[in-house]
Amino acid sequence: MMTSGITKRWLLNILSVVALIIVAIVLCLSFMIRAYYYNSVEQSISVRCNELTKVFDEVDSDTTTDFLTTAQQYIEDFPDKKQLELQSLNSVGRVTLTSTGFLPDEKEEMPDFDEALKSPNGYAVCRSTLTSGEKVFAGTKIITSQDGTVLGAIRYVTSLSDINFTIIAYIVIFSLIGAIIIFAVLISGRFFVRSIVGPIKEMSQTARNIASGDFETTKITSKYDDEIGDLAESINYMAHELKQTEQLKNDFISRVSHELRTPLTAIKGWSETMLLTGTDIDQGTFKKGMTIILKESGRLTSIVEELLDISRIQSGRMKLMTEKIDLVAELDEAVYMLKERSIQERKHLMFDSPIEPFPPVMGDKNRLRQVFLNIIDNALKYTPEGGNVIVQILNKETNIEVLISDTGCGIAPEDLPKVKDKFYKANQNVGGSGIGLAVADEIVQMHGGTLDIESGIGVGTTVKISIPVYDESQSKEDKGEN
Repeated sequence: MMTSGITKRWLLNILSVVALIIVAIVLCLSFMIRAYYYNSVEQSISVRCNELTKVFDEVDSDTTTDFLTTAQQYIEDFPDKKQLELQSLNSVGRVTLTSTGFLPDEKEEMPDFDEALKSPNGYAVCRSTLTSGEKVFAGTKIITSQDGTVLGAIRYVTSLSDINFTIIAYIVIFSLIGAIIIFAVLISGRFFVRSIVGPIKEMSQTARNIASGDFETTKITSKYDDEIGDLAESINYMAHELKQTEQLKNDFISRVSHELRTPLTAIKGWSETMLLTGTDIDQGTFKKGMTIILKESGRLTSIVEELLDISRIQSGRMKLMTEKIDLVAELDEAVYMLKERSIQERKHLMFDSPIEPFPPVMGDKNRLRQVFLNIIDNALKYTPEGGNVIVQILNKETNIEVLISDTGCGIAPEDLPKVKDKFYKANQNVGGSGIGLAVADEIVQMHGGTLDIESGIGVGTTVKISIPVYDESQSKEDKGEN
């Protein structure tokens, strides 16, 4: 019925604990019932023994005649002969009269008589076993004369057979109740474990399908709103994210392949043309071909650099060569490098370099220039002919903000939260690998800054880059600590 795994562990752990607790409870109840009945019998016999003091108050101190007469009369008139057997004993402990009419075996031991002789109260109650093997409770009361002479004793004897049978009946009842409880726990536990094992098996199979690359697996459904349900939802979410990541990866490979093929095709084409033409090629064609080869080589270098950067970021190997730099100068140089391109594409790239000096920042000038070039390049890429790309730099005391705005097509609200993700590309109609913005965001974060994007369809996009100002006092404190 039980299988290995979670079910087996549950059986060994939970059921064993429940069984031990129930066994302990049954044993405690059994001892309590036994003690209750035995104490009741003992108390009853003790009460009878105490009553004998009044019965034998009239016994003469010089003879045993009155004792024997009174004992015989007491035994004959005793109302509870069915529950208790009465015995009259002489001064040496020999039975002379019984309520049943049968004298016991002379070899039968009477420990209660011996204990009563020693007791200051003159009575004792003991459990003993008859020569027949029957277990009994016996109580003896010593009768003495007024001068303390032992005249005899009255002994009460009751069988423990009925009491023991009653105790055993209770033990059986308690055991049956315990067995029913264990069975109920077993049945309910089986359904409970199944409610856990079933979804886990389904999740395990789903995980295997995901590991093998099958992201179209049927969604896991959970009947319960608990930790198992949360785990099922997490796996469903993981499968969805992995599917999207796989799609992004495939799209990225396709884009990069296309981005690499285009300059390689141009380089190969012009190289073959120049090779076949040889010395007969005119200077204009030669200059044009070399210009295209250099341009496309630079494009290839840029793509490879982006791929290397994303690899360094993912492996944590990207390092910054930090120094105090003038952020205005680096931004101005980035704008200058793309100015000619904006003119050729009939787009307006505008930047008014501030006259007042800006505080320095601690950063890697090459990496920050890379960020500016990437953002401005994207702005030009998505801005139509005749559109504007406006670059601004603002001093915010503790931070320097760079704002790059364009009048391009804008970004859809559903795409905006993902545009900084690696390999994500919102607009598939424009060239690019889709990793430049992710690299730029990582570089800015490494400088302790932030890169935020505001955009809307048809209203353009604004990228805000915030870099903390170099704190001279903090730098001195750091040096002092070192």
